[in-house]
Amino acid sequence: MKKNSIVFLLFLGVLLVHCNEKEVKEKGFRISESSTSEVDSVNSNGVNESDKNRKTKSVDLLATANPNVKVIPIFLVNYNEKQKLHFTGSNAFYYNYNDDLKTKGNSWKSIIPGFEALYGYNLVNIFHFDQQKNEGKNLFEKSVLIKTLYFPTKELDSLKNKPIKRNYYMVSVYDQDTNKDNYLNIKDLRRFYFFDENGINKEAIVPLNYSVIGAFFDETNDFLYIDAKEDVNKDGKINKNETVTLFYLDLNNPKNKGIVYKNK
Repeated sequence: MKKNSIVFLLFLGVLLVHCNEKEVKEKGFRISESSTSEVDSVNSNGVNESDKNRKTKSVDLLATANPNVKVIPIFLVNYNEKQKLHFTGSNAFYYNYNDDLKTKGNSWKSIIPGFEALYGYNLVNIFHFDQQKNEGKNLFEKSVLIKTLYFPTKELDSLKNKPIKRNYYMVSVYDQDTNKDNYLNIKDLRRFYFFDENGINKEAIVPLNYSVIGAFFDETNDFLYIDAKEDVNKDGKINKNETVTLFYLDLNNPKNKGIVYKNK
């Protein structure tokens, strides 16, 4: 085979993979045209469903820093039309290995010390279960599209040679059809919420008229800095010309939060 043909086939393979990944990432699920909180009869993968009979599936039971509390990820049951096959997503975790951390008295495996960072394809809810009380509840009343759940890790993380323990949850999520296209997916505004140790008292970390686009951890002060775009024209989606605002979150006291800098 000629060299040019090989290059073309490699390029075509990369292009197909990119297209497939883009298609998967943009999938979410269809919601009712009459309400942003109700599920329509058909989702974007072709599954007949409603708020009463939509198919979801629990995947695994994950330990947290509290030995009495477990979290159970809930995934949408999807349907592959070509293969005539039902499937769900699976648990995946963000990690950030850095050999230099230990030399500074720091040690953690995830992207933020004290938390596990969970994600997965069409992760739509989290069940918070207290086995001591023998009771549990979903973090969200209705299905949402979760990008990342941060839950207290049972690992022995440390900062400056001091143990780091968290007793709350953070969720990066698409929870409303903000652009009114009747789908809940990554084209909507991405919100960022706090839940207390009991999985209740939900509070927005970033105002709801913003969409989170990224964050970075400040290990010196144990702060999280969050980049978000304000939906200035109120069209429910993020546009290229909308500026970025930088927020801060004190991870030792998540009630301490606010704006660092707002671009004009």
